[in-house]
Amino acid sequence: MTRASLLHILLSSLSIASSAAIASVGNAQPTTPAAGWARAGTQGDFVVTDFTFRSGERLPALRLHYTTLGTPQRDARGVVRNAVMILHGTGGTGRSFLSTAYAGELFAPGKLLDSAKYFIVLPDGIGHGGSSKPSDGLHARFPKYTYDDMVTAQHRLLTEHLKVNHVRLIMGTSMGCMHGWVWGHTYPDFMDGLAPYACVPAQIAGRNRMIRTMAMDAVRNDPAWKGGEYTSTPPGLRAAQMMLYIMSSAPLVQQAQAPTRDKADSVIRAYLDARMATTDANDFLYQFDASRDYDPSPNLSRITAPALFINSADDQVNPPELGMAERYAATMPRTKFILLPISPETRGHGTHSAPKVWGEYLRAFLAALPQR
Repeated sequence: MTRASLLHILLSSLSIASSAAIASVGNAQPTTPAAGWARAGTQGDFVVTDFTFRSGERLPALRLHYTTLGTPQRDARGVVRNAVMILHGTGGTGRSFLSTAYAGELFAPGKLLDSAKYFIVLPDGIGHGGSSKPSDGLHARFPKYTYDDMVTAQHRLLTEHLKVNHVRLIMGTSMGCMHGWVWGHTYPDFMDGLAPYACVPAQIAGRNRMIRTMAMDAVRNDPAWKGGEYTSTPPGLRAAQMMLYIMSSAPLVQQAQAPTRDKADSVIRAYLDARMATTDANDFLYQFDASRDYDPSPNLSRITAPALFINSADDQVNPPELGMAERYAATMPRTKFILLPISPETRGHGTHSAPKVWGEYLRAFLAALPQR
């Protein structure tokens, strides 16, 4: 059983996974079991030999795990026209999109991204899920990957292994949203369109960076971490999870979820226990440190694909009062930015994984999206 699967079972049994805010920053775990048609999918591994990272470090074999649904379709020129790649958030996996609440709303028969019509690609990013990561054995000696490395690996998975030479759409949630912007300026002609949700296309700074730094320091400064060679989970990881919960939660959701003092105590302690049981400290550090040099803002003029850019007003990771999303979106003429108002259906940062909230915007975007 994978870590992601175990976490899903634990959270579901505690009845607290209905809020995307209780997932790690960026990626809600499945809120309901995957439907039978989605649960299987096709899982596989692509091993890249002698992968060189931007740091100059190398891995003799980089394993990239993935799940696909559907079958690629090519036009007369051999260009794949129906591929959709969806990129998960920090700490998540590609299979975290196979919930009834997500896949059932998008990939099911007759739905917007019906997998009988689209070729859905759900990769696990470097350092996540079934892909190569520090906990495989290298611990703190694992190459210090960045978002650029992760996007390069995704491109190689598509082109070299899955033989996909073009995608209809790249969607992404949180970290995957940021990957979407990197994709847009690194491989500007590879996609018809982009759908980045819950991020900003600029350097992570201010409160966002401060909380990430405190969370990482809580682990690194714990003597039990032992430079990454711990034999039991460093207690500092629990403090890190506390900070990230606050960062990604939404008051309206948590008040409804825990309307009494005792319920609030029970919910948060159960959540933290579940996270501690399924999170590796080194993997956690690497996942958050990977954003250290993310900053697509100098390259936004290179993004030529139309983009549907959506944030929600109750997202405390990307608070709307900063006005950053609007400011950067205005510099990209083919980008439509939507700020979703707070409602009983929004889930703070985790609204990125709630198709019922933004699905109609995506439907209109796809209907008007030309092939490139």
